[in-house]
Amino acid sequence: MTVTAPSRLAAPGASAEWTAEVHREEQALIALADDLRDLYDRSPAATPFQTYEWIKSWWGWYGTRGRLRLATVRCRGGSSRRRRWRRASGTGSPCSSRSPRTRATSPTCSSTRPTPTAPSGTSPGPCWTSADGARSTCGRSAPARRRTWWRRGGRGGRGGRRRRCASNCPLGDSGSETGIDAVLDRLPRRTAGKMRAKLRKIDVRGITAESVPADRVPDAVHALLDLHTRQWRGRPINPEHTRERFRRHLAEAAAGMVRDGRAAVLQYRWDDRLVAGDLVLIGHRHVGAYLYGALPDLRSRVDVSLMMLREDLALARDRHRQSVSLLRGDEPYKLKWRPTPVRNERIILGRTAAATAYAGLARTRAYLSERRRGGPGTPAGPSGSPSPLLHD
Repeated sequence: MTVTAPSRLAAPGASAEWTAEVHREEQALIALADDLRDLYDRSPAATPFQTYEWIKSWWGWYGTRGRLRLATVRCRGGSSRRRRWRRASGTGSPCSSRSPRTRATSPTCSSTRPTPTAPSGTSPGPCWTSADGARSTCGRSAPARRRTWWRRGGRGGRGGRRRRCASNCPLGDSGSETGIDAVLDRLPRRTAGKMRAKLRKIDVRGITAESVPADRVPDAVHALLDLHTRQWRGRPINPEHTRERFRRHLAEAAAGMVRDGRAAVLQYRWDDRLVAGDLVLIGHRHVGAYLYGALPDLRSRVDVSLMMLREDLALARDRHRQSVSLLRGDEPYKLKWRPTPVRNERIILGRTAAATAYAGLARTRAYLSERRRGGPGTPAGPSGSPSPLLHD
């Protein structure tokens, strides 16, 4: 089912014709594939988790039948903003689906200016109590625009309260302009010298890195996850990484993203033996080290994180990206590189006591989840019957 709501809003200094649609049928993601790809290409602040290939695969494996809410906002025929919603289990109030990253996207476009209010039809509906915007990095992006809308009352002029659940997980950037040498220059002289000696040790052992072509990505992702599981054996591991649905989702999403130049799977071999694998996401400005796996005994022979960081920095340089992002998490192996931390925020909009309770629950769950895992991980999908979009 699709609900269309035309709206005429005055942007500062100009007026524009806006049309909002809320799609609820499962095939909407497929029908809007070209629009969503184009929207991502025109949205500098979008992350690789907002590519069509990632969203389509994630919903296919984690979505729940009947809970898709895909809102599109168009201005003069071009899709300007999109947000996916699902109905929260047990509450009847919509909130954004629990995908690993934020859903809101707005491109920088010379033909239109950001609107000061949201067009009619973009809010979940008249009976909603809370809207969970999930995580977003700080800056002039989705949180700032949501705050503007909320101050002015949202749909129908009825405002509410904002609840922020701040994330303590920094986003690390390791400058890629000159590769690994620039990173080592940040370290104390003695430490940098030891790291360079470790790099020479890796080269002497003859460990090579290969970028996997798109047609071999599914098999490479399965091999990576096998190594990841072996690497964490005997220690607490994110349970989602051991489940079949995560394995299939990651293989499907990565294949499409590698094909479109938005991801890379690197395999490391020693004497023709696969010893490590690394999935790297390629955004508009950054290269993101997402997930890796390595043989347990490899760590006793070489510095695995240093080996992979060198290749990730080289990939960023080759793809003309500004830096390597270490993504969420403040694990010691990330902090030793002295990255530049960027704070994440989770924005929850609400207008009732139920929304306040939901925000408190979200904060508590996030805290307990981080403490239980000892670090970040991909959240499990919503419970219920799987989406009929792609998979049973």
